[in-house]
Amino acid sequence: MAHVITALCSEAKDQSCVEVCPVDCIHPASSLDGDDVYASTTQLYVDPETCIDCGACVPVCPVSAIFMEEDLSPEDRPFIQLNAEYYEKLRR
Repeated sequence: MAHVITALCSEAKDQSCVEVCPVDCIHPASSLDGDDVYASTTQLYVDPETCIDCGACVPVCPVSAIFMEEDLSPEDRPFIQLNAEYYEKLRR
């Protein structure tokens, strides 16, 4: 199971998680994808196929927006699919 970024990210859209991710599975990031791509989304997303569940992103998120899938509240469970869909669109 991968980590999931929820709507809380849209409050800050902070990129601290990107800086500590050892496998670059969090996008869009200005350092990885460019400023325009970063600015075009409302939040960041975790690639469930790349995430290694290291948890390095969790403590650095200033708004506590990152969770393990099994720890999501019922209202945040749709973010599992939203995170995956972001990457599905890129792979097409």
